[in-house]
Amino acid sequence: MCDHKRVEPLWGKMSEISESETPFPHRARNLLKIQYFASWGDQGINVTNRYINKFSDFYASMTSYVSSGLREAFLNYRDLDIGSISINQTIIKDSDQVYGFKYFKGNFHRLLNVKGMIDPDNFLKNEQSIPPANKYQLV
Repeated sequence: MCDHKRVEPLWGKMSEISESETPFPHRARNLLKIQYFASWGDQGINVTNRYINKFSDFYASMTSYVSSGLREAFLNYRDLDIGSISINQTIIKDSDQVYGFKYFKGNFHRLLNVKGMIDPDNFLKNEQSIPPANKYQLV
């Protein structure tokens, strides 16, 4: 297995910009952005499960070193483990756990409205795209 960790500093000038000024809200209280990723050439479900379990254990071991409360995420470090929506889904439950709040925090509601104005039919979509507010209901 080839595993990698990427650590990027966020402090400095970034902390002077309000969380709501841009879609990227991870600013004042965030010191680092960390990405973990792995690849392997071995094949088979047992091998895959072993590597996924190793990475899940590593992710869990980092809990005491990251922000308390809702664990946030960075959109460009896509992580389907934090949630997704199906293409035909119209109701999003557990809104405090949906990926949009982890990626965008309080900006998610505003981005839902913008997506509703720009792409009301949700033509541009994937399992973690911002859904248009007119097509989805947060419950």
